[in-house]
Order: sequence, then C-alpha cells, then structure tokens
Amino acid sequence: MSIERLFLLGALLIALYAIMRGRWRIDVAGLFLLVTLGAGQYLGLDLVGGGKKGVLTVFSGLAQPMVYTLMGLFILTRALTRQGVLDWLAARLVRLSEGSESRLTVLFSALAIALSQVMNNVAVGALLLPGAMQSARHTKTYPSKLLMPIAYATALGGMATYFTTANIVMSELLTAARPPQAPLGIFSFLPVGGLISLAGLAYLALAAPRLLPAREPQSAQALARRRSEDLERLYHLGERLWEVRILPDSPLAGRRLRDTRIGDTLGLSVIAIWRGSEALFNPASETVLHAGDVLLVSGRAERVGHLREQGCAIGRETQPLSEMGVALVEIIPSPHSHLFGKSLRQIAFRRRYGFTAVALMRRGRSYRTDVGNLILEQGDALLVVGPAERIPDLRHDLEWIVLESEAPPARRLGWRAWASMALFGGVVGFSLLGAPVYLAVTGMALAALWLRLLPADETYRAIDWPVIIFLTGMYAVGLGMVHTGLVADAGHALMQALPHPSPLLLAGVAFLLSTALTQFIGSQATAFVIGPILINAAIHLNTNPQAIAVATAIGCGASFLTPVSHPVNLIMVAPGNYRFSDFTRLGAGLLVVTLLALLAGMRIFWGLR
Repeated sequence: MSIERLFLLGALLIALYAIMRGRWRIDVAGLFLLVTLGAGQYLGLDLVGGGKKGVLTVFSGLAQPMVYTLMGLFILTRALTRQGVLDWLAARLVRLSEGSESRLTVLFSALAIALSQVMNNVAVGALLLPGAMQSARHTKTYPSKLLMPIAYATALGGMATYFTTANIVMSELLTAARPPQAPLGIFSFLPVGGLISLAGLAYLALAAPRLLPAREPQSAQALARRRSEDLERLYHLGERLWEVRILPDSPLAGRRLRDTRIGDTLGLSVIAIWRGSEALFNPASETVLHAGDVLLVSGRAERVGHLREQGCAIGRETQPLSEMGVALVEIIPSPHSHLFGKSLRQIAFRRRYGFTAVALMRRGRSYRTDVGNLILEQGDALLVVGPAERIPDLRHDLEWIVLESEAPPARRLGWRAWASMALFGGVVGFSLLGAPVYLAVTGMALAALWLRLLPADETYRAIDWPVIIFLTGMYAVGLGMVHTGLVADAGHALMQALPHPSPLLLAGVAFLLSTALTQFIGSQATAFVIGPILINAAIHLNTNPQAIAVATAIGCGASFLTPVSHPVNLIMVAPGNYRFSDFTRLGAGLLVVTLLALLAGMRIFWGLR
C-alpha cells in the first residue's frame, strides 16, 4: 500500500476514533482532517493531486453546493420554528391524541415522518418531544411507549426526502465519481423512501406497544408527570430544601451573596431570599445580605450545617416550591449543544437566563448538591426554578429543549408563518422547473432574510456549524480516496466478494454496510467513507449508480439499533428512561422491514433485478 493511502487512512481512523470515544467534537475532527491532509499535500504527498496547489483542493469543501444547501435548510427550518408553524401543528396533535396507545403512536410518528421531509431530524425530535410528553401525561401513557417511535419516525421520514444531510452528501459524491455521474433529483428518494416510511409506520403501530417497556411511574414517567409538585417528588427536592436565617451577629450580614461563596465552597443553591414580607427569587450575586434575611437553600444537610458556624439558624422548608409563585421547568441540552463539557457556572446560566438549577437527573439519579459545578453530559435533565415570564428566553435558545408543565398555547399563524411555508414550496417549485437544488434552497433562504423571518443574530445560530465543518473535512477525505485509487480498489474487492453480483444484491449490500457503520460513526461520516466505494462498484457492474446511492443513503439513515447512532435517539433516552437493549429490541424488526421495503422499492421504481 502506498504512503499516500496509509497517510489518508491513518488520518481518517484517528478522527473517527476520537469522535467515537467522545474525545473530539465533530468540528474539531473536521478541522483535524483539513489541516492534516493539507499539510501532507504541501509536504509532497500526492493526496488529491496538483502538487502544492492541491492544498486549495483540500480546503475546497466550503465551496461545494452541499454546504450551501445545508445552510439554507437550517435557515428555512429555523424560520418555520420561529414563526410558530411547528408549535401550531404540535398543539393540534396534542388535542387529537386522546385515545388508544396505538393511535397516539401513529399520530406522532406520522407527523414526525411528514416534518422530516423538510426539516432536520434533530429539530423535529426536539419539537415533538414536549408535546409527546404532554400527551403521555394527559392519556396516562408511559412515555417509553411513545418516544422511541417518534425518534425512529424522524429517520424514516429522512429516507424519503432529498433534504437530509447524508442524502445530500450522496448526491454530491455522484458528481465527484470517476467518471462523474448525474446528481440525484429532489424527488429521487421519495418513491422508495415513501414505501419504507409506510411500512415502517405500520410496524411501529403494531410492534411498539408490545416490544417497548412500560416502566414504573417513578422512573418511566420521570419527565412526563410534569406538574410542579410531581417534579419536586421526582427529583426528591423536598429532602434538600432548607431555611437559613442570618442572625444579627453573623459574619454573612452586610456581605454580597457572591462573597459568601455559599455556592462555590458548599455547593448549595440559593433559590430565594425572604426579607420581611418581600420575597426575592433567583437573587443576583451582587445582592447584599442583611441580618434577619431568610435564605431558601437547596443542598445536602451536612453542607447546610456548615452555615451554623457562620451565625445562621437552620430549619427545614416544608412548603413546596410550586406554592411560592415561581415556575419549575425541566430542560435538557439539545443534541448539538455547545454546552457539553461545561458546567452551569462556567456558562453563567443563572445570570444569562434568570433561572436557578436546583437538581440534575443523570441515568436515573437525582443530584441536588453542586449542581452548578457538574459537567453537562448527553442525556442530562435539569430542574430549574425561576420567573414564568423568562421561560420564552429558554424556549427560543437553540442550546436547550424546554419540557414545560403545559404546552404553550398555539398562536394564530400570521403572514410570516405562511411565508415560511411558502418558501419551502418555492424550493420544490424551482427545483421542478430545473433549477439546481442548492440554488433554489439558497435563494429561498435569502428571501427569508429579506422578509425578516429571522433576526440576524439568530440566522447564524440556526446553522449547525460543527456539521458544516465536519463535512468539509470528510469531503477532503473523499477526494483523497478517489485520487489515490482506494475507492476503485475497494469497489473491485467488494465485487469480488459478492458470490453472484447483481444490481439488487448490490443495493441490499449497500444498505446493510452503511447501516452497520452508521450505528457507530454516524450517518455523515458513513456516507463519505462508504459512498464512493459503492458508487464505484455500481459503475463497474453497469448498474444505475443513482439507485445504489439512494440505497446507501437510506442505510445511512437506518439508525435503529443503538441510542448513540443518532442524536434524536439520545434526546429520547432520559425522558423515556430507555436502556440500550430497548433500542435493539424494537429497532431490529424495523431494520428488517426497512430492508424488505427497500428491495421491493428498488425493483419496482428503479428496475433493479
């Protein structure tokens, strides 16, 4: 094997290993690939051709149409959310959800499939999660029976549309093949993906109620029983609420709350201060304490006991927080949040949002001390207390998913909401008229900015930049795999390994290989790693490469077997109290159904035999 191939594979394996182990974020891995391959090309390795000028080729990923297609989709999707279109749909679905468990599953799963046609899957999952929890509470259904079908339905819907990251990548890889192939059209995925979506929806309606667990209320409905008093019991908050009275001779009197270091040294949360008849909730760090003040504190008894040494009287607080005029709200970090690896104190959560975190739920255990110092992880759920009028600040922040006690009222759709929907229709219309998809999407995104459907600062926050950077790094890897001959050799080896090569068999193998890789390295990386190989094999077999690209992309979306195979699966773990085996139990059957529907669709719509 040549030095170029070894160098390329080594860089790719390092990046994928770091992602799988959680050492690097995907954008860091993307930058690593760009810098490593660029440096290798500059030092004389023939990775992408062109000598030293080939370094520009390595960094050319940001100039590719797929990047602008994705950025435009992120903007258009955020406009739909911002203008209340999706809240409007979810609120009506909650009212329709009274009835059987199967009906609830079908309604939410069908909506997830429909929304995933035009939206990022993660955005759909984050949108439907609060409404699903609300419906589960109203119908006394275990959330564990409902949330995983929604996650899987977003994947099924993504298989039937061009507007999915892996699908867009596969279309781009067709144009980069040798010889170049025609890209996929906006409706290339709809026939086969639509058949898979219908078959998958039927499977979920029949199998989910039987195969998914019905856990005990204290764990299974951890985030479904979302009345304030229920939340306090769930997080065992009453066991850690204390009244701390500052006595006249206390050294704390006259000092700012920040200077007492109650939170830093003792890990306690000061929820409120009573001063005579006045109650000050979520006191600022600059608040000066007075003799006679009564602090409402959350934390362990032995930690609170240290305040006696500082001239304080300690008592138990028995009145529920929900009766004190504040809002108890559950929030979870969004899957692509930049907050993972940081603590609430590091991000100044209290000052930024006006809420105090009083408990954190992690893997079924409630932490009520040192909450501000705990490093946030995937699957964490936070119980925060604060003024009800500040809830919209949390709801509109892309870093958090808010699980409120009651769903927000569905507002009437104004002209901006209708304009947001019309822009998506414009994408489809211009594409049908022959405009490139990337041009149609980018043009409609520009129209959204002209119409001021999004504030300017929110426009940039709507774009998932880590995904964009990672794709540019993987694009450079894809170019290197083609130029160094890795793709051609791997495609030839694949054809040799098949006992009786046929177009339909190759489509099935493409689906299974991409599905297997997706469970571990994610759909975008899988498309870049295996997509060029399968397209090359299709070309050598004289098989329609577009059909094999569709089969590969659909396999990239089949994230059914593990909770870590897709971010939507991850955000459902804590609310549903799922275990690893729950995903395999339901997902294995859905995988078989998807494969059978894929083969049928490839034969019917693409003519593969």
